[in-house]
Amino acid sequence: MQVSRLNFQQLYLAGLAFCLLVALAAPNAAANTRGINWFDEHAAANSSGSSQIHIDLSEQRAYFYKGGRLVGVSKVSSGKTGYQTSPGHFRVLSKHPNHRSTIYGSYVDRRTGRVVKADVNTRKDRRPPGTYYRGAKMNYYIRFNGGVGLHASGHVPNYPASHGCVRMPPHMAQKFYRYARVGTPVKVTW
Repeated sequence: MQVSRLNFQQLYLAGLAFCLLVALAAPNAAANTRGINWFDEHAAANSSGSSQIHIDLSEQRAYFYKGGRLVGVSKVSSGKTGYQTSPGHFRVLSKHPNHRSTIYGSYVDRRTGRVVKADVNTRKDRRPPGTYYRGAKMNYYIRFNGGVGLHASGHVPNYPASHGCVRMPPHMAQKFYRYARVGTPVKVTW
C-alpha cells in the first residue's frame, strides 16, 4: 500500500508540473494584451471617460487610452530622417476614412491609367505631359498636426520610414479611427 500511494503522489505531481509547463508555454488572451497590435473594443466602447492617443517615437508604438485605461497598442512607422514626426501635444483636427495625399503619390497616364512615375513629391517632381497626379492612399486618416496624421499603410516597418505621418497596420488604424473623436488629445513623445 505504501508503494502505490507513493507512485500515485509522484504521478499526480508530475501531471501538475506538466500542466503548469503547458499553461506557461501556451499563448493566452492575457499575454496577447501585453504585445503589440491589440485593441480591446469592448473596453473602448464601454469605458467612461475621454480618449487619448500617445505615440512613442522611440518605441515606434501608438497607445490608445479610454478613461485613463490602456485599451490598445499598435506598431507604427513615423517620419524618417528629413521628415521626422514632431513631438508635442496635439488634438485630432479631422478624420477622413478614404484620404489621399496631396503631396506624395504617382503620376498616371491619362489614356492608359498606367503609372508613369511612382513615389513622386509634387513639390519637387514635375508632372510629365499627358499625366495626372494620384495621391497615395491614407485610409483611416486621423489628422492631428497640420497635414500630419495617423493612417493605414501596407508598409509598417519597425523603424521610421514615412514622410512625417504615422503609419499603422490597416486593422489597427481602423480601430483607432473608430474610437478617436475630433478633439481627442494626441501626445507625441521620444
